[in-house]
Amino acid sequence: MPIELSAHTWTHTGANYLTHVKTINPYIPGNLYLICGDEDLELQSSSIQLACTAGPGNSWQIVHTWIRNLTEDVRKSWNQDSITVFIDCNPSFTVYTELALSAADRLIIPFSADGSSKRAVRSVLSLVYGISRRPGQVQSLFYRNIQQFRMALPQIYSYVGNRLTQMNNSSASAFKNVVLEIFSEVYRVYQANPGLFAIHPGTAQAPVNRQTFRAMFEEQINDANTASVVSGAIGIPICNLKAGPKMFAGRSQVVNQSQLEKQQPNIRDFVATIE
Repeated sequence: MPIELSAHTWTHTGANYLTHVKTINPYIPGNLYLICGDEDLELQSSSIQLACTAGPGNSWQIVHTWIRNLTEDVRKSWNQDSITVFIDCNPSFTVYTELALSAADRLIIPFSADGSSKRAVRSVLSLVYGISRRPGQVQSLFYRNIQQFRMALPQIYSYVGNRLTQMNNSSASAFKNVVLEIFSEVYRVYQANPGLFAIHPGTAQAPVNRQTFRAMFEEQINDANTASVVSGAIGIPICNLKAGPKMFAGRSQVVNQSQLEKQQPNIRDFVATIE
């Protein structure tokens, strides 16, 4: 007889969905495994929302541990005490973004120097951490349920600006102003709620002023222009990419050594800060 599985039952099958990336892409390091999302994931949102309300009284809590359970299945299948998992989220605050946040221990917030990113950073602080910017502001259902079920939120590990170094060295004062506004917004949250931030490295002292806070939590990534596009298109990590002509999509694109010299050390330095 077929076995019926409930949305509220842990199936212990997460490890079945692992892909060893190097078997498909030889440019990828051998210690990287992938659990893919789905291009039709958005179609599942209504079903996930329904599972959050139908069933036992703690349905919301059970559903919001799905990804944590999945990664725990992988850890057990490898017989490891711990594993490192990176969860890439889309920019919108959907229910599956909530599942990712519920599974994460630390949060890296990327942003660009534009108005939409400024609003996005504010939204993360409000929707995830319940930070109100005005009296009487309604807190998100996600934050209220996290509090109700006493679930842990990820600590903010860093906020990472795209192309900030180049912009800050240019005459684009409007971009500089946006960056400073984003920094000031996050720093105000740190002053009022330091426990929301992950002090790193583990032996470091907590920041005591704007300068030391920025040194610990703000990262800046250069834009490598064509090199970044080529890296993503042909699947060669940017730090392993070589200068010269590259073929993809039936056309040749030239990767300049100067682009790589700007971004490769930048990426390596940032990755080295992640514990």
